[in-house]
Amino acid sequence: MALEGQIKNKLKRFVRKLELIRGRHTELVSVYIPSGYDMNKIINHLQQEQGTAVNIKDKTTRQSVIDSLERMIRNLKLFKATPPNGLAIFSGNISEREGKSDIQVWSMEPPEPLKTRMYRCDQIFITEPLKEFIEYKEVYGLIVMDKREATVGLLKGSNITVLHKRTSAVPGKTKAGGQSAARFSRIREGAAKEFFNRIAEVVNKEFLPMNNLKGIIIGGPGPTKETFFKGNFLNNNIKLKILALQDIGYTDEYGLHDLVDKSRDILAQEVVIQEKKIMEKFFTILAKDEKKAAYGKAEIEKVLELRAVETLLLSEAIDDNTIEEFEAKCEESGAELQVISTDTREGAQLRDMGGYAAILRFQVY
Repeated sequence: MALEGQIKNKLKRFVRKLELIRGRHTELVSVYIPSGYDMNKIINHLQQEQGTAVNIKDKTTRQSVIDSLERMIRNLKLFKATPPNGLAIFSGNISEREGKSDIQVWSMEPPEPLKTRMYRCDQIFITEPLKEFIEYKEVYGLIVMDKREATVGLLKGSNITVLHKRTSAVPGKTKAGGQSAARFSRIREGAAKEFFNRIAEVVNKEFLPMNNLKGIIIGGPGPTKETFFKGNFLNNNIKLKILALQDIGYTDEYGLHDLVDKSRDILAQEVVIQEKKIMEKFFTILAKDEKKAAYGKAEIEKVLELRAVETLLLSEAIDDNTIEEFEAKCEESGAELQVISTDTREGAQLRDMGGYAAILRFQVY
């Protein structure tokens, strides 16, 4: 859903910020508190680690670790209880100057219950447990095909990935001289069957091991997809995953995008369709009532100041600091913010037009 996508985007930016920080020694502290865990036990553990840190030989590292733990403990004492999904908290000296101290603390409640308990001092912050929440767990298999070409892909979040491309040896409809119509038909039928078997081998191999496969959609021109689906090519467990057969005109990577577009009813709650819908709404308003839409960074800043923005659309290609600045402006003005991926055609359009767009509550000029 759209909300899920925005939560994941925010978490992704949070992780990227942490990963840019490097300690001179093992002085960056990462702590993961599981859902339902007693916060007081964590605080007691960190106080014990403070006592142990006095044994660190290097004076600068020792002081950085002690100070980081102190700032973290003070931060944790602000919580009356562990948040419902647990807590990830990080502390460390981010000063780039040798001998200078700038201890900062960051915390984040994950979007789902955290099961990992961890305390770690390292030269980097440990972000792997958070990255698990960024990944979209459910995926869809995509197949576009005719008798000459097939492309097998995967839809994950808003990302459409090509897994395999295959071409066939099925001859054209015009038979070579001297061949009877019946013989030529048998040759085409045999070549098509061999091609279907090759496609099925790829599909079975890719999709059977996927426990998170939500469904498979097949598309293509003409009756080829029906012949493939009804024949004895696919594994029966794979067949049970087929959600729809869609008529589309292309069988390459472009066809995968067309297939997703054509399957909006099936994918209505998925991030990719939510992003497409909001971008299409913007482009429709821009075409029909351009005074109710705005784009370009300078223009967007003006309409935000006037509190005229209903929905702000920012491309994920914009740097994270700028996105966070506009996120704060949206909170102040009551606007909704959506960060749009560049994976879809509509998202690529937003990126190419500068990355800033807005649907307005009212006409400004």
